[in-house]
Amino acid sequence: MEMVVHLDNDVFEIVRDGIKDVEVRVNDEKRRKLKVGDTLIFLKRPLDDEEIRTTITFLDYYDNFTELVEHYEMKRLYLESYTKEMWLQEMKRFYSDEEQAKYGVVAIGFSKE
Repeated sequence: MEMVVHLDNDVFEIVRDGIKDVEVRVNDEKRRKLKVGDTLIFLKRPLDDEEIRTTITFLDYYDNFTELVEHYEMKRLYLESYTKEMWLQEMKRFYSDEEQAKYGVVAIGFSKE
């Protein structure tokens, strides 16, 4: 299976540079189909004109992002300059507390192909 992930330029760069190696999402129906060995394709916004192909190396499951963030260094998840509190606020832009409670969340580890 392949999953496409769209990233803003600054986050795309840290994936490209091998710093960020964990993508996080709610564990909805789409993400529940992922398996170790599947492919993540990162596209650079806004034009989707650059891509990075990666292979999923692990899938870790948590009840919510608050629990997940305690298990990783911030630079592996997002921009190193962000605090855990800032990152949690950022995640609220994408996923509600209700979605987290319904699906749980997944940390998707990856390495560049």
